Amino acid sequence: MTQSIDHPTTPGTPTWRSALADGMAILTRNLLKLKHQPGQIAATFAFPLVSVVLFGYVFGSAIPIPGGGNYREYLMPGLFVMSSVFGVMSSLMVIAKDNGLGVMDRYRSMPMARSAVPFGQTAADLVIGAGGLAVMAGCGLLFGWKAHNGVLATLAGFGIILLLQYAVSWVGVYLGSLAKNEETAARIGPLIMPITMISNIFVPTDGMPAVLQTIADWNPVSAATAACRDLFGNPGLPLSEDAAWPLQHPVLATVGWCVVLLAVFVPLAVRRFRTAGL
Repeated sequence: MTQSIDHPTTPGTPTWRSALADGMAILTRNLLKLKHQPGQIAATFAFPLVSVVLFGYVFGSAIPIPGGGNYREYLMPGLFVMSSVFGVMSSLMVIAKDNGLGVMDRYRSMPMARSAVPFGQTAADLVIGAGGLAVMAGCGLLFGWKAHNGVLATLAGFGIILLLQYAVSWVGVYLGSLAKNEETAARIGPLIMPITMISNIFVPTDGMPAVLQTIADWNPVSAATAACRDLFGNPGLPLSEDAAWPLQHPVLATVGWCVVLLAVFVPLAVRRFRTAGL
């Protein structure tokens, strides 16, 4: 008798308990791999410190904030968001590497739910990303950043950042499943830079050329950064009446972008894992 393509050990569709157990197994496997990858652990801790020092002090000495304010307080929410967006590379590289080593083919031959691998990978990325975010927040506090709007608003700000990271990690899983190996995936990395640079992370967008300003104002990165500045009570810019909708409603816009990314890339990533190699 032909067994279920979703979970060969049981007839029919797997239960949510079995799918959850499979996903937790993949999550555990990916986290345990970090013991053998000290370079990735070191990068997780070094990146926040380097980012705060480099951007906070090099840019901070040259960029005034309209209306006054500490540049490092203006910058830190953007660095939090940038770090979360760069999390796409973690998913991308891990999945592509496993593709090249034949690990994904092995997974597909095992009696597990087909959603387990992408869900386990994105969950692992979320755990690692939360650790990196905590380190970056600690570095920010040491260099003068503060959240001013209380505990609940601060937690909401960090929740927005982690939600964005989780959403973009699904993009990474899908793109990684299209790559044949790690070398191919590495070529995709530079494409992420314009997404973070054409935004309000480092400088206000009103000084950009009209076309770039429109792109930056509607960039999900700009919405997430503006949302965090509002929630943390950090310096931002007074908005004009004709400001782009995402900047007028940054929290709602960021949540909306995350929902769209998840709605598109979760089924794409799961379907790609199920059908690759057929």
